[in-house]
Amino acid sequence: MAAMNAAAPDREQVVRRYLDNSATTPLCDEARQAMLRAMDVYGNPSSLHAAGQEAAMLLRTARGQVAGALGVRNPVPGEVLFTACGTEASNTAILGTVYAKKHRVGNRIITTDCEHPSVEEVMKRLEGGGFDVVRVPTKGGVLDREAALAALEVPTLLVSMMMVNNETGAAFDVSDVFKAAKRKNPATITHCDAVQGFLKLPFTPASIGADLVTVSGHKIHGPKGVGALYVSPALIRQKALQPYLIGGGQESGLRSGTENMVGICGFGAAAEAGYARLNEHIAHMVSLRDALVDGLCEAGIQVNVPAGRRAPHIVNLTLPDIKSQTMLNYLSERGICVSSGSACAAHGGKTSRSLLAFGLTPHEADCSLRVSLSAFNTAEDVQALLTALREGCSRLVRIKR
Repeated sequence: MAAMNAAAPDREQVVRRYLDNSATTPLCDEARQAMLRAMDVYGNPSSLHAAGQEAAMLLRTARGQVAGALGVRNPVPGEVLFTACGTEASNTAILGTVYAKKHRVGNRIITTDCEHPSVEEVMKRLEGGGFDVVRVPTKGGVLDREAALAALEVPTLLVSMMMVNNETGAAFDVSDVFKAAKRKNPATITHCDAVQGFLKLPFTPASIGADLVTVSGHKIHGPKGVGALYVSPALIRQKALQPYLIGGGQESGLRSGTENMVGICGFGAAAEAGYARLNEHIAHMVSLRDALVDGLCEAGIQVNVPAGRRAPHIVNLTLPDIKSQTMLNYLSERGICVSSGSACAAHGGKTSRSLLAFGLTPHEADCSLRVSLSAFNTAEDVQALLTALREGCSRLVRIKR
């Protein structure tokens, strides 16, 4: 260990290479400028005086920007709800619909076996309350369609499935399952956690058949502490979403609490900027991802490539008998930021559910890293990571022996 520390580069000379964009992203210039402008508009958007109405105008603009990035034009009241984060948005979607009606037809909920903790932990709570939760397998990064269709044979209250797995980059065909659920029973509610898919894959709520869609600001070069929930006009008309936070009746009565105006304005600006350059950004990330995968394969490092569709920005790899935390420390000393999985579960001390569901053994999962790219990354970032990984694999295995 002493030899490894001695070989570490001088920290003052290290260039930071940030490749953990599924955890959070750096602010884009558009978001930063919008937030600075919003700081000077101090009125409460619920107030009726001039200062309040100035803030309300900014709120309407940001709501339209996020709606536009979702392909929704002229959103009706309640169609885009601002929340404190993606976790709150998903909690609101699931608990708000499950408890919206006293008289429900059936108590089945269908999800996947690799959901983000913001969904999985809610499912565990609902199971404890007597709901029948079915987790559809996703081995190899492919949603088991037959298992999903079989689960729909029982009257189903809610289908909640992620668009992109945050650890493997697998992109699931949620539209197929959502549309099958609606054909089976139009009253079944469909929710998509699209936090990792928003502005990474082209979609609209209508195109995937989702009643509810979760998105988050800090995954798209907006600020932390702000998310949004898309709610279909049909659900609004049916009053099929019960407020999760109650109080002053903000956000059309569906999410009380004074709005985080600075964060919301940054989110809106980031969404508009990202949507305007969506195809360009996707092509850039695909190019970097493919170069990374090719380099890893040449180095003899196992790449956990989903068998089906995959997102443009996530690569999961398994190291040759080196614990992920050991390599994370090695890379961090060299200014390279990657992760061993979801930042929301990084301190849990448990083997990744997503990687086990993908088909990795517990040992392989504990030796895996996630690299996640953004439009801000460069080919030099990828090459620096590849060089460090090759050196790290050689050095760390040698030290272990």
